[in-house]
Amino acid sequence: MVAALEIRNLHVSVEDRPILRGVNLTVKQGEVHALMGPNGSGKSTLANVLMGHPAYQVTAGQVIFDGEDLLEMEADERSRAGLFLAFQYPVAIPGVTLANFLRQALNARLKAKDPDSKGISIPEFRRLMKAKMDLLQMDHSFAGRYLNDGFSGGEKKRAEILQMATLEPRIAILDETDSGLDIDALRIVSDGVNKLRGPQLGVLVITHYQRILNYIQPEYVHVMLDGQIVESGGPDLALRLEEMGYEWIRARHNPA
Repeated sequence: MVAALEIRNLHVSVEDRPILRGVNLTVKQGEVHALMGPNGSGKSTLANVLMGHPAYQVTAGQVIFDGEDLLEMEADERSRAGLFLAFQYPVAIPGVTLANFLRQALNARLKAKDPDSKGISIPEFRRLMKAKMDLLQMDHSFAGRYLNDGFSGGEKKRAEILQMATLEPRIAILDETDSGLDIDALRIVSDGVNKLRGPQLGVLVITHYQRILNYIQPEYVHVMLDGQIVESGGPDLALRLEEMGYEWIRARHNPA
């Protein structure tokens, strides 16, 4: 059965200030969607709400994931259900290696499924990590570094993609993964995403610019303005935005 993330008339406020004003969007496994829009349009708010950030108040609407009410789940339950968020600004955790972080995350999932689980063995985990790092063409020494501590922008984003590869979510949200990346790092990170995309993974790419969509090509493109998705189309919509900006859409939906 194909899992789907269904956002229905979602309204969200922060400190009583409305940010999202009726968002409707469905992303299914096997699909790649891009969500575009200018600064302040609500794109990252949507990502944070989907993963359960406590600062955001849902005032109306529903989010259904694989038939379940996502908004009733804690953040860790959402992750175990198969939702993943790659952060725009990943946090450094000195003293915790990337490998240890990922092994603990996997064991938490196994424990949730089976309270008697002893977790993944160290030899099995090492084999898994090496296989995922080989798939993403990453040096194995990367796993021994402290999580995001002293990482370049590109290395932080590659670490996020490695987490995605290891945890194998059903729907992944990439919140401005292209932010702060030079063209080489962008190509490397995008290549990692493309190696993971397929029938078992749905992807929502959140971005300002068309640039990343040259590498991660979406089937669907949506435009958010003022907390609403006001336009949807195919890849050609992103190209038109690159050429003309957002003003033509703003003019269409807010005529003088």
